[in-house]
Amino acid sequence: MCLGIPGELVELADDDTDLATVSVAGVRRKVNVGLLADNEEKLAVGDWILIHVGFALAKIDEAEAAAALEMLHSMGPAYDQELEEFVASSTGREGL
Repeated sequence: MCLGIPGELVELADDDTDLATVSVAGVRRKVNVGLLADNEEKLAVGDWILIHVGFALAKIDEAEAAAALEMLHSMGPAYDQELEEFVASSTGREGL
């Protein structure tokens, strides 16, 4: 199952790449924010984004992120599996 997971931006690249570092459940990894480059509102550290397969799909507010995380936690094993895959994709491992 693939879910969109909220993540908080913790670092934006200084160069012209579309990469940013996000934190999801304490795990930091780089994601591509290029799909949001055309938005009128620029991304900044502390912003929340919705992530799917390594790409930021939308900028969301903190309340929306909290509600999404609460819903995801209630899914139990499906959320745990998605987090495991997120961690594995940031380390190159297949599983924890």
